[in-house]
Amino acid sequence: MMGISALFVCLMWALGLFELNSALGLNGAGIKCKLQDTAHPPAFSMDGDYVVGGVFSIHNYMHTVKYNYTTMPEPLRCMGSIDSREVRFSRAMIFAIEEINNSSNLLPGVKLGYHIYDSCASVPMAAHLAFQLANGQDPEFSLGNDHNCSQSGMVMAIVGESGSTPSISMSRVLGPFNIPQVSHYATCACLSNKKQYPSFLRTIPSDQFQANALAKLVKHFGWTWIGAVRSDSDYGNNGMASFLDAAHREGICVEYSESFYRNNPRSKIQRVAEVIRRSTATVIVAFAASGDMRILLEELSREPSPPRQWLGSEAWVTDSQLLRFSFCAGAIGIGIQQAVIPGLRDFLLDLPLTKVSVSPVLTEFWESEFDCRLDQSGATGESLCDGTEDIQTLQSPYTDTSQLRITNMVYKAVYAIAHAFITQCARKLTLQESVLTELKKVSFSQNGYDVSFDANGDPVATYELEFHISRNLTWMEGGTQVPASVCTESCPAGTRKVLQRGKPICCYDCVPCPEGEISNATDSPDCFPCSDEFWPNAERNTCLPKPVEFLSIHEVLGIILAAFSVGGAFLAIITAAVFFHHRTSPIVRANNSELSFLLLFSLTLCFLCSLTFMGAPSDWSCMLRHTAFGITFVLCISCVLGKTIVVLMAFKATLPGRNIMKWFGPQQQRMTVVSFTFIQVLICIIWLVVSPPFPIKNLTTYKERIILECALGSAIGFWAVLGYIGLLAFFCFVLAILARKLPDNFNEAKLITFSMLIFCAVWITFIPAYVSSPGKFTVAVEIFAILASSFGLILCIFAPKCYIILFKPEKNTKKHLMNKNES
Repeated sequence: MMGISALFVCLMWALGLFELNSALGLNGAGIKCKLQDTAHPPAFSMDGDYVVGGVFSIHNYMHTVKYNYTTMPEPLRCMGSIDSREVRFSRAMIFAIEEINNSSNLLPGVKLGYHIYDSCASVPMAAHLAFQLANGQDPEFSLGNDHNCSQSGMVMAIVGESGSTPSISMSRVLGPFNIPQVSHYATCACLSNKKQYPSFLRTIPSDQFQANALAKLVKHFGWTWIGAVRSDSDYGNNGMASFLDAAHREGICVEYSESFYRNNPRSKIQRVAEVIRRSTATVIVAFAASGDMRILLEELSREPSPPRQWLGSEAWVTDSQLLRFSFCAGAIGIGIQQAVIPGLRDFLLDLPLTKVSVSPVLTEFWESEFDCRLDQSGATGESLCDGTEDIQTLQSPYTDTSQLRITNMVYKAVYAIAHAFITQCARKLTLQESVLTELKKVSFSQNGYDVSFDANGDPVATYELEFHISRNLTWMEGGTQVPASVCTESCPAGTRKVLQRGKPICCYDCVPCPEGEISNATDSPDCFPCSDEFWPNAERNTCLPKPVEFLSIHEVLGIILAAFSVGGAFLAIITAAVFFHHRTSPIVRANNSELSFLLLFSLTLCFLCSLTFMGAPSDWSCMLRHTAFGITFVLCISCVLGKTIVVLMAFKATLPGRNIMKWFGPQQQRMTVVSFTFIQVLICIIWLVVSPPFPIKNLTTYKERIILECALGSAIGFWAVLGYIGLLAFFCFVLAILARKLPDNFNEAKLITFSMLIFCAVWITFIPAYVSSPGKFTVAVEIFAILASSFGLILCIFAPKCYIILFKPEKNTKKHLMNKNES
């Protein structure tokens, strides 16, 4: 209990509803929270030993709150006309609690209190009230080690809400704290899911039962061509989904299925009404809340449609306010069982002005029903209530107790909670820990009506069938059996139904789903696309994961490139070994052996860095492959550039009176290589810090497969790396051309010139090939460019030297190298 309470306090504090005054002590005491905002006032309240919460949709709309995130938002408040039927529900809850308090059989010596709120049928207000009911209205809340049978201000259970959508939002809040919520009117089948709504129970049956019953009713009369309208809410959407599923199993065709909500623009309501008028189906199944249905029927009454047979859900088909629409006469449907609650009518009519005037809700109700004002704040011309108003003569859903259906659900909910309280204090357990468990076990009879809950928190489904048959029904040709009527056999999964021109909706062709879409149900009206990472199978009845494509080292192309990469690295190592073995020979010494070894080392890295481009991309491999390539190639070109400058300086140094080589000795050569390489390292570091490469799933190049590749991150960084390599290569190429005709017998500048020609040619052709290559071939093109340019450098610069060292040792002499006239 301590852990749950502490969690609740922390959640309240995180939501900004409370201010945490002190930290949790080691002994578990010391948590104190202070209410930051003003609590929403209850519509009705009374203190007691145990407090029962109540939430009803007394108003139908909530004032829209504007948030500017600079000041505290205005409090939530209800608006619009008052729903006298919901006022009756809330007063029925008070009646049941007072009846229990006056009883000597149930909870003797215990007084029940209540806090009843108006949610205005809105999710934000319902969630707000759930938090408030769970915590209470005390200005300060503290948690210690001492817990009595009940805690001040905290409700032990809640009756409500009237709608499914607000009930869902409340249950999300109350469920983690095991605070029981017993709804009298939330019928959405989704609320039977105890994993999502563990503390939710209800005294009204789930919509799943009436959805099945409505489908069987339609089937019973042989209607296979119907229209469907629903509230765009959890109640309507889930209820209609259950009905359509049941209707589909019964072989019923649906011409249209339209949703709407009371807050929709009138244009939306008009569109739904126009669909009903233009339809050819004469039977309409309406799964809608009473307030929503009233809006639609008012729109239909402006321009009457052809005769329609209405089938209604329990939410509206028994609402006496809707009987004023003449075109709904003869509507049939499923209704909650009627009940008789002795003494309730007298309680509802016991409303003296002294009681009305102290309640804002009753005041608004009174003024609305009698069209007068109880105070002087009304507009000019409005009459004041003078006390002669007689509620006994009032014709209103509040006073109509001839069909107590949902009201009885409220009555039963209160009694169920009271029965769960019976053994709590005697067992010395806190209510929060055990009332939910006891509530699930209750089984009793009140006024002749049984009350119990199954494992899903649902009661036994009991309905009344609301229709009358004035004559015997005879089918075509005098038959007594319902005739079969099938126009087209069912379409298999992987196809969709397409209406045949000029024929009813039950007559259709089965058309295969288009590319990229599937249907996984029989008689599917539409195909739907697979998600981005899935693709249909050959039958187009299921979505399979797309094959993932990347340049793998296990495929033929990857093996070939990897072989050349490793082979190139071995070639560089062997060349280095040859040079090292003949390091004292004139040809090695004459061509700057230190830069030659560094060049061979960098070429080895260039060959090996191409391996980082293979395999599935990861964060590290994407960053490594581009930066390693950029740095190693700059190191390589820097060495070639250094060798070219050495050739030029060496020639200039041979002229009389010049000692240029002292300005470009070994130390300066090393600094040149390090400086050029450091600039590339700096570019790569900035690239990785600002916007590094990262792995992505390319879903656009091919529809049917996923390409794993590395995004550049910053394109500027990528092209800066390539551009710097190109700049050094161009500079090296220019210097090599200048030195190509120097009168040395073995002029290394010529070899560098050829290598730079190959290098530049490879990377110039790389750009269009890289841009136009799809998928994994983009990576293959980049690897090919790396390998081609690397092989060009090692073969042009080192192959002639190795040939002389190994096969022409007579030319590997100082005399031969210095003989400028010998060809």
